[in-house]
Amino acid sequence: MQLFFNSELSQDKDQIQFSKEESKHIVRVLRKSVGDILFITNGKGNLFTSEIISADQKKCIANIISSESKPKRDYSLHMVVAPTKINDRYEWFLEKATEIGVDSITPIYCENSERRVIKTERYEKILLSAMKQSLSCYLPKLNKAISYNDFISSKHEGILCIAHCEDSNKMSLKKEIKPNQNITILIGPEGDFSVREIELAIEANFLPVTLGTTRLRTETAAIVACHTVALINEL
Repeated sequence: MQLFFNSELSQDKDQIQFSKEESKHIVRVLRKSVGDILFITNGKGNLFTSEIISADQKKCIANIISSESKPKRDYSLHMVVAPTKINDRYEWFLEKATEIGVDSITPIYCENSERRVIKTERYEKILLSAMKQSLSCYLPKLNKAISYNDFISSKHEGILCIAHCEDSNKMSLKKEIKPNQNITILIGPEGDFSVREIELAIEANFLPVTLGTTRLRTETAAIVACHTVALINEL
């Protein structure tokens, strides 16, 4: 099964016309022809089954045969992760987090952040590609990058956690989270959160947690956190 994407597709539509780029990929690269079946999602939980009626590589058209709503996970995960100094590592996190399961991602600028340039368009393409590759019908939301202070001072709900490397009282993430809950997890930059940032988070009711006995890179810590939440919810 190969999954295509169209954000404007809804259950009241009976036909779809693919973009020139997608049409070329479908007809010329995948060698699809009239009568072939295509599966499409709008990234909002809907899966559409369609049949090609015009296999033009400039304007491929398909009729919608059926649609179904895919169930959403019983939990919601919001990963708030500082951009890494090497951009490829952050992109790797975006890809793998989407494959594992994440609902929203917020890049956050901290005191020790070295990268403050966010390639929003590229990041969104990576999320989209990972969603299609993993055959998911839910596209994670990429929030606008925000400063640490602005994020902490805003309203948050559910289980709130901050993973840091300071020697202080911390509980294991897997012991703090519970299934079927909304969860927000903060992951700092290579230089970790500052002591002041940790204190601000605790004052805002974030629980200090550890992800294991070894020191992890930012992107690795974020993936471990995603995987831990996914495993807890599969028990």
